[in-house]
Amino acid sequence: MKIGLSIAVATGLYGVSFGALGVASGLDVWQTVALSALMFTGGSQFAFIGVLAGGGTGSAAFGAATLLGVRNAVYGMQMNRMLRPRGWRRLLAAQVTIDESAATASGQLDPVEQRRGFWTAGLGVFVLWNLFTLAGALLGDALGDPRRWGLDGAAVAAFLGLLWPRLRAREPVALAVVCALVTVLALPRVPPGVPILLAALVAALWGWFSRGPADEGLEPDVDPAGYEDAGTPTREHR
Repeated sequence: MKIGLSIAVATGLYGVSFGALGVASGLDVWQTVALSALMFTGGSQFAFIGVLAGGGTGSAAFGAATLLGVRNAVYGMQMNRMLRPRGWRRLLAAQVTIDESAATASGQLDPVEQRRGFWTAGLGVFVLWNLFTLAGALLGDALGDPRRWGLDGAAVAAFLGLLWPRLRAREPVALAVVCALVTVLALPRVPPGVPILLAALVAALWGWFSRGPADEGLEPDVDPAGYEDAGTPTREHR
């Protein structure tokens, strides 16, 4: 439970960044809050408002957000098999299945601790993320340009934190470099939101022609329980 709570606090805090950037991108306070509560996947949310702030169309913003949200569907299948929620808990679990809750659950070996970690992290992030989104949206005008406070870099730092553990072999590194290059080259030539779609297309083609396992790289890369450090084999090493 302590692990889930610490992750919830750390993640929830940068909801302030999303709230401020949402208002700065042209959404009002309640639109920003509703987007955070209903979409509730940070990467997709930042992609959505980023495209809008750059002058992109709604369809481009939706496409970028959807692509980044696909991973949650994969997590959902993993969590459904691991936790087997029933009834209304199944719907609630779908809403709070994100990187943090999936990683916390996957880092436990005991089924009871898996469920406890998932719900603590998932519900904790949901509550704090939305509270801090509201705070950031309300303070948006008082804060002025979010870039003055470095809030525009919070999402980038979070993305890098999720990406970095996956760069443990040559192929992921090569794929990241190619997609980054495609994005940089496309930025000045195509409308906002399209570069990320092109990068995703490159990644999809790469994966299609790759001979690696079908589920490789889709599992959360966080070991919050510290089993690996303690000498206990994790799923990755068994």
